[in-house]
Amino acid sequence: MLEIVLFALPRRDTKPLARSLLSRFGSFARVIAAPIQELLTVEGLGEAGVAALKSVQAAALRLMRAEVLDQPVLSNWERLMEYLNAELSRERIEQFHVLFLDNRNRLLADEAQQRGTVNHTPVYPREVAKRALELHATALILVHNHPSGDPTPSRDDIAMTQQIKAAAAALSIVLHDHIVVGNGRWLSFLKEGLL
Repeated sequence: MLEIVLFALPRRDTKPLARSLLSRFGSFARVIAAPIQELLTVEGLGEAGVAALKSVQAAALRLMRAEVLDQPVLSNWERLMEYLNAELSRERIEQFHVLFLDNRNRLLADEAQQRGTVNHTPVYPREVAKRALELHATALILVHNHPSGDPTPSRDDIAMTQQIKAAAAALSIVLHDHIVVGNGRWLSFLKEGLL
């Protein structure tokens, strides 16, 4: 598959480059999810090759997101988890996303609120509530990743979730869940009784 994606590179045998990428990153998914700066260090790849790889990643995420749009998110949980896993599980720094839902629990927006470090992302409940009001959202699902791969929430994760829940409730906005995505694993605050 990598050879086909890299076929756009001018007059070049893409097989050795594809093997080099797989050797360095470990899998097709990790290659296309790798940071641009890191991909640019691969000899022979260049900006055109990086653009081709990132186009495939963007297309895959759009396809998965299309499966979630215009349908009640809560009744399509498996597809939602597939989308969130594809979007966040291979990230190397923590990212905090909010899924803003309408009154039928359809996805209005999936927005990255913050990017942090390898193990912390600051989140501001007032900013989440403000954005929910701007979008006319009536419900939220919080999502963040743990680059370690372990989706077990920290004490700070639990405290921050309670703060956002209280801020949202004061505005009649429902917090349905907080999902922590690890590498191929996820944890639901609701299912764990943490919400």
